[in-house]
Amino acid sequence: MDAVYTHGHHESVLRSHRWRTAGNSAAYLLPHLRPHMKLLDVGSGPGTITADLAALVPDGHVTASEVSAQALDLARAETAARGLTNVDFAVADVHALGFPDDTFCVVHAHQVLQHVGDPVRALREMGRVARPGGLVAARDSDYSAFAWYPRLPALDEWMALYQKIARGNGGEPDAGRRLLSWARAAGFDDITATSSTWCFATPEDRAWWGGMWAERILRSSMAEQALASGAATESDLRRVSEGWLEWAADPDGWISLLHGEIVCRVTT
Repeated sequence: MDAVYTHGHHESVLRSHRWRTAGNSAAYLLPHLRPHMKLLDVGSGPGTITADLAALVPDGHVTASEVSAQALDLARAETAARGLTNVDFAVADVHALGFPDDTFCVVHAHQVLQHVGDPVRALREMGRVARPGGLVAARDSDYSAFAWYPRLPALDEWMALYQKIARGNGGEPDAGRRLLSWARAAGFDDITATSSTWCFATPEDRAWWGGMWAERILRSSMAEQALASGAATESDLRRVSEGWLEWAADPDGWISLLHGEIVCRVTT
């Protein structure tokens, strides 16, 4: 059941994750939130979404959870910097959450289920700690559905390598298209399934996204895993890195990243 987290916590990864907000990463959930709600944010990462959610439930409470105290410190620092007082923190495994049944109004996970060993069990556990009438919400990337132009060979190589490493780690990089099926397998029958995208096409966005991946493919945990497993050589990684910089510099450069989303109503 255990899976290895593909991305790790190199600064190039955190730079990407800190860009995420409730607005650009949880818009599908926001209409369901009410000021009094008690919310669990599973896999809170650097805490930018967590902090946004806490601000949206000022009369309620948010619990941020991560798999290690070190990872949780990132969210702790973000919420402290914003002066939020309605957030607490818990080390927890989504497969076996250390909370009583019927605890939260909303249980939320962004870009988590693609990295876990048993996403159906994770969703079932998220439902266990949600109150009757409450919500389980998840959003995940669907890597095979990413689209970009120009279609540079180095970026095709990046996609093939990412798929190989993520699956070798026990994850599912095309999680977005599977969320509905996983939710049904977990026992939910009141499910709203949607999708949304991130798109990077301006010179500034391309420089940021392409520059981030140009560094990430050389220095993050994914790079270490690729080299250690023999999935890529240093020369391969440099070629992919250069491909991202070439894409970023191209005035025709465009990329769209598809995500699947689910909102599940807990009925029992």
